[in-house]
Amino acid sequence: MLEPILGSVNAERVLMFILFRTEGYAREIARYYGTDLDPIQKQLEKFEVGGVLVSKPVGKTIVYQFNPRYAFLDELQTLLKAAFGFYSKEDQDRLSNARRRPRRKGKPL
Repeated sequence: MLEPILGSVNAERVLMFILFRTEGYAREIARYYGTDLDPIQKQLEKFEVGGVLVSKPVGKTIVYQFNPRYAFLDELQTLLKAAFGFYSKEDQDRLSNARRRPRRKGKPL
């Protein structure tokens, strides 16, 4: 949906993932969308160079999140949330309701 503005579908995917998960790493994003790793890595690097995202190492993994000092962060997040409203119900549920921790052993569903 934002592909014409952002330049590629992977740029939109990266920003949406980071918006709803607060942080993420390249392989996690690529697996989530079922796409190749290389274009996701390039988008993350591009956004980091542009100041939109910042990264931090967690072991051997580089984790990205929005740069709180980015001048247009509020406007960007507002635009992404508005675009999210036009996603299908399945895509909205999948993006906003993902578990990040494993369930305790023996806990009922």
